[in-house]
Amino acid sequence: MDLSESADPAATLDLAMRLADTARRLARASFRTALAVQIKADGSPVTAVDREIETEMRRLIRATFPTHAIRGEEYGAEGDREFTWVLDPIDGTKSFITGFPLFGSLIALVRGGRPLLGVIEAPILGERWVGAAGRATRLNGEPAAVSACRSLERAVVYTTSAELFDPEDRAGFERVGARCALRRFGGDCYLYGLLASGHCDLVIESRLKPHDFMALIPVIEGAGGRISDWAGRPLGLESDGRVVAAATEALWREAIERLEADRS
Repeated sequence: MDLSESADPAATLDLAMRLADTARRLARASFRTALAVQIKADGSPVTAVDREIETEMRRLIRATFPTHAIRGEEYGAEGDREFTWVLDPIDGTKSFITGFPLFGSLIALVRGGRPLLGVIEAPILGERWVGAAGRATRLNGEPAAVSACRSLERAVVYTTSAELFDPEDRAGFERVGARCALRRFGGDCYLYGLLASGHCDLVIESRLKPHDFMALIPVIEGAGGRISDWAGRPLGLESDGRVVAAATEALWREAIERLEADRS
């Protein structure tokens, strides 16, 4: 599977860049301003900016590919078609509302449950990772590549917050983290950009939704890394939200073994 399987690869990539440009423009305009924050039914925060970005993204998709389906964090699923755009307008809303710049916007085009294209847009830092199936990942147009780390003992591991794990998953993370050279916290989707560019070696998270991880898959794989659920299965729209991404096959296998060590 590669990006050529989309009806018009050039137009698809162009649209993804326009979606990312829109997210960057709107997020920057409201960053570190007074924001009205609402709490959704799942307890997570949302702002008018989250909704404005997704609304504008949906408008652009409909105008360019009216037959494509859309699935976004704020407005749910629209349509049931061969191609689906999966959107997270602001991944890391808690960071956004507190003035922390390591949030992002996520854009994926999915066909048959697998993403053809993924974008991690970091609006405040002006960084954009673009991954496409069958192509090398690029950061701001330049090649991105994972590190050569092959063992936990040498690895830098990240997670957004240890508080997000349930007790069983927290125990799995601790089994891995205790073996790593360095543990760091915070960053949401930006962590996967760091991994794709070789600045950390391992990212472990749980309780993610498809809009949180579908865009990450082409970015990590196109940079030479591995990404899956904790059991080593490919991620998809029905995955349980437990995600592990690693720089190398050897590191990924070691992390999987320890994550699942005590799970029945």
